Amino acid sequence: MLRTALVNIPRTSLRRVHVSTRFLRPSLQAFARFESSKPADPEALRAARKHHDSLQRDWQSPILSYEQVKPKTLQPSSDAYLIDVREPDEVIRGSIPSSVNLPLSTLAASLNLKPQDFREKHGFDKPETTQEIVFYCRSGKRSASACDVARRHGYQNLFNYEGSWLDWVAKEGGQKP
Repeated sequence: MLRTALVNIPRTSLRRVHVSTRFLRPSLQAFARFESSKPADPEALRAARKHHDSLQRDWQSPILSYEQVKPKTLQPSSDAYLIDVREPDEVIRGSIPSSVNLPLSTLAASLNLKPQDFREKHGFDKPETTQEIVFYCRSGKRSASACDVARRHGYQNLFNYEGSWLDWVAKEGGQKP
C-alpha cells in the first residue's frame, strides 16, 4: 500500500531555477510517496485493543452520582476530601458544602509541595495518597482531568463527581450560575 504525504523541502536543496521574487519562500512543498507496512492481523489488532482497554479501565476513576456525594457533604470527615477544581472566580458563584478549592491549573504543582507548604498556600492539609478524594468542577470534564493528575502523583482512592456543580445546583433547586 502506498501513501502520499505533503513534506517541506528546504529551498537550498533544490537546484536553482528562475522564479519570480514574489513566489520565493523559505521552503517549498512537494508530495512524497512512502510505502507503508501491510495491514496488521485482525486478531492481533483485537488483542491489542482489548489489552489497551484493560489498561484504561484501571486508570479511570469511579464516577459518583449526586446521591453518593450528598451524604459526604452532610457528614464531612477528616479522612475524605471533596475538592473543587474550578478557578477561584468560578467558586465565588457558589460551591458544594464542605468542599475545598484546589484549581486544576495549580493541582499538579500543589501535589508536589511539602505538607507544610501546601497548608500555607491552600489553607487545608495536604491529602494523603490513600485518603478518599472526590473531585468536582462545573460540568465534570476538569474533575476527570484532576483524577488523572492525582493518579499520576500516586493518589489511589480517587472519585469523580461527574455531574459536578451543574448537577448539584439542579438537584438542590438553586440558581444556575
